Amino acid sequence: MSQIEEAELLKLLANPKEQQKAFALLVNQYSQQLYWKIRSFVLSHDDADDVLQNTFLKAWKNIGTFQGKSKISTWLYRIAINESLDFIRHQKPIATVGADQSTGVSNRLLADEYFDGDKGQALLQEAISSLPDVQRTVFLLRYYDEKKYSEIHDILGTSEGALKASYHIAVQKITEYIKKHQ
Repeated sequence: MSQIEEAELLKLLANPKEQQKAFALLVNQYSQQLYWKIRSFVLSHDDADDVLQNTFLKAWKNIGTFQGKSKISTWLYRIAINESLDFIRHQKPIATVGADQSTGVSNRLLADEYFDGDKGQALLQEAISSLPDVQRTVFLLRYYDEKKYSEIHDILGTSEGALKASYHIAVQKITEYIKKHQ
C-alpha cells in the first residue's frame, strides 16, 4: 500500500463504510515509525511489537473521538508514548524489586539479537532508561527524532520552556551517568 495524504485518510476514517480500509492504510503508513519510537522506550523487540499492537488497538477503539485538532501522526505518537510509558511502569515492580531500574539494560541489549549497537550505545540506552518518564520522553523526541519543541508541545501538551528545561536536565543526567559507568 502506498502513502496517503492525511486529509484523504481523515476523510476515509470519518466514513463508517470506509473506516476499516482507512485504518488498515493508517496502520501500514505509521507502523514502522511508531515501532521505532516505541522501541526507543521499551528497548526489546518483542515488547515493542506488543506495545505497537496495543497502540493500534487503542487508536482503533478511540478513532471516533479523534477530532482532527492535531495531525493524526501526533495523535498516534501520543498514544504510542503513553502506551510505552504504561508498559515501563508495569514492568518496574517485576524487574526492579529493590534495584535500580536501569541495572542490566546494557547487558540485555547486547544479548538481544535485534540490537545492532556496541557497548557505548548500550550504555547510552541504559543512561536514557534511568531518566524519569518526562525527561526520557523529551530527550528521545528531541535527540533521536529531531522534533522541534513546538512539535513536542503538540504531542505532550507541555510548555516549550518546561520542555527545554527537561531536555537540558536529561542531557546533564545522561552525561553524568555515562561518566560514572564507563
